[in-house]
Amino acid sequence: MNWASAWKSSKKPGKQRKYIRNAPKHVKGAQLGSHLSPELRKKYSKRAARVRKGDRVKVMNGTFKGKTGKVERIDTEKQRVFVSGIEILKKDGSKAQYPVKPSNLMIQDLDLSDKRRIKKTK
Repeated sequence: MNWASAWKSSKKPGKQRKYIRNAPKHVKGAQLGSHLSPELRKKYSKRAARVRKGDRVKVMNGTFKGKTGKVERIDTEKQRVFVSGIEILKKDGSKAQYPVKPSNLMIQDLDLSDKRRIKKTK
């Protein structure tokens, strides 16, 4: 079934997951938002922003709650963020980065190296 932008909502969680899973990339990217820290909220008069590579974030929920690190990679297809310092130990002894949902993160510091992002924050 094709994704429809006219679809409003459903109470069924399966349909909600299907809507997100089948969404085009520009819609999935818009769903990569995270809350801003209280200091950034006051500074920019915004509650949330899209997570980007280079942002400093703090994990708010899950196994790694309380840890902070820099965003190294973002998987827009699976809607996951990979943060430096958040790794799991695999059975063979090697380390692998652990994917975190952007809703479980709080942005501590924004990466303002992009002119368009500076414009958006104002």
